[in-house]
Amino acid sequence: MTLHEIKAAFSIGALYVVRMLGLFMVLPVLPLAADSISGATPFLIGLALGAYGLSQAVLQIPMGIWSDKFGRRRIIIAGLAVFVLGSVIAGLSEDIYGIILGRFLQGCGAIASSLMALVSDVTQPNNRSKAMAIIGMSIGASFGIALVVGPLINVHFGLSGIFLITALLGMLGILMATSFPGRSQQQKTEGWSLTGFKQVIGNGGLLRVTFGVFTLHYLLMSSFVVFPLLMAGTGQISPDVHHLYYLAILVATFIVMSPLMRMSDKPGYALPIALAMILAFVIANIVLAVDHHFYGVMIGMLLFFMAFNLLEVVLPAILSRIAPGEYRGSAMGVYSSAQFAGAFFGGALGGLIVSGWDITYVLWVNALICLVWLVISMSLRLDDSNVSSSAIRSSHD
Repeated sequence: MTLHEIKAAFSIGALYVVRMLGLFMVLPVLPLAADSISGATPFLIGLALGAYGLSQAVLQIPMGIWSDKFGRRRIIIAGLAVFVLGSVIAGLSEDIYGIILGRFLQGCGAIASSLMALVSDVTQPNNRSKAMAIIGMSIGASFGIALVVGPLINVHFGLSGIFLITALLGMLGILMATSFPGRSQQQKTEGWSLTGFKQVIGNGGLLRVTFGVFTLHYLLMSSFVVFPLLMAGTGQISPDVHHLYYLAILVATFIVMSPLMRMSDKPGYALPIALAMILAFVIANIVLAVDHHFYGVMIGMLLFFMAFNLLEVVLPAILSRIAPGEYRGSAMGVYSSAQFAGAFFGGALGGLIVSGWDITYVLWVNALICLVWLVISMSLRLDDSNVSSSAIRSSHD
């Protein structure tokens, strides 16, 4: 990679960090704050967690198209401005409905597709995967930092402080985006098209991986409806120190998953590792459902985060081997929309289940969904001898 490409990748990655921090910091905090929020119910708490996913899912493809027409920088700055507005509304709200509206508006700043297109604009094709790896690491880091920093900010500034700090991060992102290339510097890039969309939904392998990312982010949001409650329910973890336990879990997860991460890059390993991590999700949910003691919760959450972080890296890599080059933009658009739709349904369904039943029902439902995901994914085939072609096929296509 050239120095210009490296600087561009790190700049885009940094913008991802400031934005994703704002979206994720509230996850480990909001369920514990339900008693102090006017009008809050378990269902509405879950809806607040996942509301950003609905607007993200709807707007990813349109905003990507608009960035082709009006320029990446303009759309990115406009999206961040809406993100800041949503954060301020949520931070100043005195009831759950204002928080839901704020989270929905945060998601309306759906700039992920524009940022991915910008990566294509500023990198050569042979260096694009390296740039994507830098950005992927940035997104993973932002998730880990958010789980630690969110509870810590909550201790000192409360839930409203998290949202208002998020607004400041969004404003920082706007300043960063002013240095991005304008429309005149863009290259022509592959984007979403109706023909490409038909190719995506007609490919069984693509649909299976898209279902996988939908499920992955469904699991993330629905699980965070119950994770903070499980930790508090052990009687040994005060909400004031949740950030320390998230930090310990994430460090342990990184140590355990590092060898698997390296193996996933080797031919023949990506799919078996993906299947093993889906099975780990099944085991994690069962452990969390049956053992609410300290060590049971810690082991279950360790398995969960190891599976989530690995699959967050492996699934896009598998997708890149499925999608034909001429429709890769459409495939990524559908993939991103499914990812955010999963986040919305995870928060909404998790909250709905908790509002009527014990929190363990969420875990049992999730274990069952993971079993379905495992069965569906077992029919994938990956031909590592030609990773640039549409190499994954379902035996039933």
